[in-house]
Amino acid sequence: MVSDSVISALQAASRLDPDNADLHLHLADLLFQAGRAAEALAEARQVLFTQPDRLEALRLAAWAAEEAGDPQAAARYHRLNDALTGVIQGAAPLPAPMPTPVLAEADPTPEPPDARWDLQTPRVTLADVAGMTEVKRRLDLALISPLRNPELLKMYGAALGGGLLLYGPPGCGKTFIARAVAGELNARFLAVGLSDVLDMYMGQSERNLSEVFALARRNAPCVLFFDEIDALGRRRSQMRHSAANVVGQLLSELDGAKASNEGVFVLAATNSPWDVDPALRRPGRFDRTLLVLPPDAAARLALLQSQLRSRPHEGLDLSALVQQTEGFSGADLTYLVSSATELAMEEAIASGQVRPVRQADFVRALREVRPSTAAWFESARNVAQFANQDGTYDELLGYFRNQSGRNESGRGRGR
Repeated sequence: MVSDSVISALQAASRLDPDNADLHLHLADLLFQAGRAAEALAEARQVLFTQPDRLEALRLAAWAAEEAGDPQAAARYHRLNDALTGVIQGAAPLPAPMPTPVLAEADPTPEPPDARWDLQTPRVTLADVAGMTEVKRRLDLALISPLRNPELLKMYGAALGGGLLLYGPPGCGKTFIARAVAGELNARFLAVGLSDVLDMYMGQSERNLSEVFALARRNAPCVLFFDEIDALGRRRSQMRHSAANVVGQLLSELDGAKASNEGVFVLAATNSPWDVDPALRRPGRFDRTLLVLPPDAAARLALLQSQLRSRPHEGLDLSALVQQTEGFSGADLTYLVSSATELAMEEAIASGQVRPVRQADFVRALREVRPSTAAWFESARNVAQFANQDGTYDELLGYFRNQSGRNESGRGRGR
């Protein structure tokens, strides 16, 4: 979720520098991500007023107009974008939502989408995930390549089944990765949180789970993503009877006991995989795990560059910042850049003149901003060392060993 404070800071900066098209475009993108489509459209139009051939602004204006309920404006922006990019008239703009099934197109009065659930068509792919080369390689091997090569699966007598569990410290991009997987597969994306399922009335939580799986099946191909699965699928020995029934319903839906899950790809994320009910980890369910760690040096550099792209800055030593932010999550880095930007804005507001973000702003911000992942690693270390009998956390244990080896090497050089 995009921070409101970041948006407010950028709005203040855009008022001070109204001719900065890159700043307006960045603000429009963040507003769109935050679900504020009408405001995003206004910012995109501000860019198009001075740069009518700016492709990024045209695409963003089209998407924002669609979300804001103005299909005619969206169509105009799509046509302009197509004309500038040479797209054949009638072809879908790039990137485009999934093609609508023929039957739905032929129906003059299609049923409105279920307003309760946030069914999306992601416009991001794994190419938009900064760094994290090993995570993307594992995703491609475990999920994406098999889905793109079904004939190869048949040749080897293999079948793609079960779900994928993403785990790691908070703020490292697990939800964004799941969304990017949906974009990579050109599938719909349905994110489900704890509050979407649990209900105070007897039996309603189970019905909610059944409903969300049914919606995903109707909109296949669909990536069904459960965030904080440890809260929804906690060990039943630790839960009351009514809550344990929810886990039982989830197991039934994952097994496809009442309906086929063909075309439904189930991903889940958790910060505490050791709290997930063991039954959810059996074959055919969440039987594969993927560790999502804080961004490495290359990813931190890419994230810093991305965050700074539309902000005025000068004289920054990004290499030094990358070294000083080891262990920072993606959310930590975003907060760091926002904090440094706010320091520059504070001075700009006081003086009435826009000034760029400088290295000194980051030096000050780093005195306050610390990596939020330390507590998670302390808990995870105990699990990896003393509760890894079945090898579930071998990848995590390997990470700790590598870190220990690096620390030993560093101490040796210090001598």
